[in-house]
Amino acid sequence: MTAPTKPLPGSPAPGDPDRTAGTAPGEQLHAPVIAWFDEHARDLPWRRPEAGPWGVMVSEFMLQQTPVSRVLPVYEQWMARWPRPADLAAEPPGEAVRAWGRLGYPRRALRLHGAAVAITERHGGDVPSDHAQLLALPGIGEYTAAAVASFAYGRRHAVLDTNVRRVFARAVTGVQYPPNATTAAERRLARALLPEDEGTAARWAAASMELGALVCTAKNETCHRCPITAQCAWRLAGKPEHDGPPRRGQTYAGTDRQVRGKLLAVLREAHAPVPQAVLDGVWHEPVQRARALDGLVADGLVEPLPDGMYRLPLS
Repeated sequence: MTAPTKPLPGSPAPGDPDRTAGTAPGEQLHAPVIAWFDEHARDLPWRRPEAGPWGVMVSEFMLQQTPVSRVLPVYEQWMARWPRPADLAAEPPGEAVRAWGRLGYPRRALRLHGAAVAITERHGGDVPSDHAQLLALPGIGEYTAAAVASFAYGRRHAVLDTNVRRVFARAVTGVQYPPNATTAAERRLARALLPEDEGTAARWAAASMELGALVCTAKNETCHRCPITAQCAWRLAGKPEHDGPPRRGQTYAGTDRQVRGKLLAVLREAHAPVPQAVLDGVWHEPVQRARALDGLVADGLVEPLPDGMYRLPLS
């Protein structure tokens, strides 16, 4: 037998159909969270009007699995150098990898370069506002398309990042953490909680994300600062401990990711092809080093040349 589904905040209680008549699911959450955001939102460069849709897109690529503090200096340098998609598209992709610096996951740099080329060729250099057109750009998935449409153009889309998923898991579902991977149930919940008004929906998307980043954090959450603490299902249940699958850690030391990063660092700092012997000196274990270098070549991040030389890609 299927367990009964917990009503969403703002839904009528069983036997009391008129208690919240006309109230959409989640409506009781929208106003306090948006009011909190209006007062406490961080002043981030990609939120300023001058950033434009391209600035929003760049930030979304950079912020994937990377904290704001690390993104800020790279973002500022990137936008100063490439203020429009066409500016980046005119450069070799290797320059995007070089400018990416130590943000990690450098394939994002290649994908952002590919998106800039497509925007220049297909859309006259303007980031499209249509969700389907955004999704058709290389390197852009459901989350990034929804985020750009919402944050840059004020469109009505459910924007589900880790912070938003955690807020919804606690406030609505009553559990400490969301599943390791986004589920269909989470997407349905996000759509159900989305305000009907387009502008309000875009504000809600940004506000719920900021609440997860600053207050409803993964560890050491500050419930006394939360605008919806009185309605939070997890807090009202006594904050039960997470009982699902173990949460994935992000190990780095000794991994292929670390070796790849060291190899790329050498190539970024060199403005000429680098011989194999120099790359051999960055890591002591030859099998892992070769595997990491082969992976960089396969991912298009490194271009092999004759005579054992390597460089960042030019095309």
